[in-house]
Amino acid sequence: MSMSMTMRDNDTLLKVQRQAQIRKMVEERGQVTVTELSPIFNVSEATIRRDLEECSERGWLRRTHGGAVKIERAVNELPIGERISRSAEAKMRIGKRAAEMITDGQTIFLGSGTTVLEVARHLPIDISLTVITNSVLLIDELIQRPQIDIIVIGGMLRRSELSMVGHVANQAVQEFRADKVFMGIHAIDLTHGFTNAYIPEAVVDREILKIAPQIVILADHTKFSKVSTVFVTSASSVDMIITDTETPDDVVEGFEEVMIQVLRV
Repeated sequence: MSMSMTMRDNDTLLKVQRQAQIRKMVEERGQVTVTELSPIFNVSEATIRRDLEECSERGWLRRTHGGAVKIERAVNELPIGERISRSAEAKMRIGKRAAEMITDGQTIFLGSGTTVLEVARHLPIDISLTVITNSVLLIDELIQRPQIDIIVIGGMLRRSELSMVGHVANQAVQEFRADKVFMGIHAIDLTHGFTNAYIPEAVVDREILKIAPQIVILADHTKFSKVSTVFVTSASSVDMIITDTETPDDVVEGFEEVMIQVLRV
């Protein structure tokens, strides 16, 4: 073995060890900066930046200006009945803005969740639509609107979310096409994409994302920079995110860099 190969192997080992320690520090402290890490490991700030970029690509941390922060795990959501009053004003603004994107005669898919429910509540009283949904709450909201045709996705009832999920729902969604999809999501992270906590729901969500040329995600600021258990889709595969004004600038800029329009309302 040549000396140059031995030196490269040693350098690689040192980098692996250094990055493992950086990951541990981020987990323990919550955040680190380039300037504090450089003297700790006796390497240049440029080397630390490369380390942080590589750690970010592996999903170990989230890169920030001048350092990195811990990626938060999304906690399990409360049942939908208990969530309706949480961030109610922000959800109302998000739903109202989304409803303004819907025009007479369209076919739209409205997913489950409290934020998407606000879309239905803000539809113009005289609008004529076809609405496809797997949400029991949406059906209840729109059932008194005779000018709106409602297509109900059947399946297994998820009681905590009052939504239809599972194999039957998954198969049913594939039968339809829509102009726009409006969907909520459990957790959003630029690196890890859109994730959910419940496998049967995530599987149905993947199929829903295939049925329309325009995908709009509705999410208040609490859903960002978090990761949940089940991957739904990559960050770059949706067209627009509508969120509230508390979503940080750096988060918005990150999504806009991958050509996703973000509206803060």
